[in-house]
Amino acid sequence: MKATRLAIIALAALTLAGCSASSRSDRALVGGVVGAGAGAAIGGAATRSVGGAVVGGIIGGAAGAIVGAETTPRHCYARDAYGRKYRVQCP
Repeated sequence: MKATRLAIIALAALTLAGCSASSRSDRALVGGVVGAGAGAAIGGAATRSVGGAVVGGIIGGAAGAIVGAETTPRHCYARDAYGRKYRVQCP
């Protein structure tokens, strides 16, 4: 039963991670949610207590938000009417 629950949580985390969020704050939010979920699952499974799940969720959420924000692409390009690429401000 626990393996099935963990598999469902992992599948949900991967689904959320696949969302294409392009702005820095969107990526931080998605990273925080995925990190918190994964951290809570791992912390709860490792310690078999609610306290471990809470601590794991907090640490995972903070780490996920940092990683999500810092992995935002910084080089955005568009194409003009002639097909030439030019740099634009990322959203």
